[in-house]
Amino acid sequence: MRSEEVASYLQDNPQFFEEHADLVANMVVPHPHGGRTISITERQMLALRDKNRQLEGKMGELLQFGEENDAISEKMHRLAVALIAARSFQSVLHTLNFHLRDDFAVPHVALRLWYRSEGSGELPEFADVSHDLQAFAETLVQPYCGSTAGFETSSWFGEASTHVRSQGLIAMRNGGGTIGMIALGSEDHERFYAGMGTIYLERLGEMASAALARVLS
Repeated sequence: MRSEEVASYLQDNPQFFEEHADLVANMVVPHPHGGRTISITERQMLALRDKNRQLEGKMGELLQFGEENDAISEKMHRLAVALIAARSFQSVLHTLNFHLRDDFAVPHVALRLWYRSEGSGELPEFADVSHDLQAFAETLVQPYCGSTAGFETSSWFGEASTHVRSQGLIAMRNGGGTIGMIALGSEDHERFYAGMGTIYLERLGEMASAALARVLS
């Protein structure tokens, strides 16, 4: 008989194990890690222990992810409170830069707004942005994460621009229209990578947009 036929027979005739209990009790099988033979009961115990270790490992990962998310949520809460308290354009900028750099450890932060407001002068946040980049921002359903290659945003990081290797680009919107963009930069290629989760970056964009719209209105 082929092994498949034996397996099929045992599945179709579970009473076989009751009728031949002594055979099952005395049957030995290879140890999963080699070296000797063990009883089927021992083999089942080893299989259960391996499964338990795998489950413990997955549980540990879930707990770690939960702790990391809790820490990020706490940082987002602190940023939200600080943005609510900010009463001027410069105060909002300072709040964003401080929290993103010190709390979130983002080494490079830059921001551009499409429309100049009264008294904005020559602030870099109101420097000209190409129509192509504005159009790109309009198409962003979620933040872009990836390389800086081919993006004019790399120049926003000033002297550090030649060292920045990955970036997160967040469109800022108000009343349904795109009003600007936040660029987060890092020398680490993997800090902002394609396919990473962007839910917190989306929330950052919403909070920054609301704070800026308030102080610039």
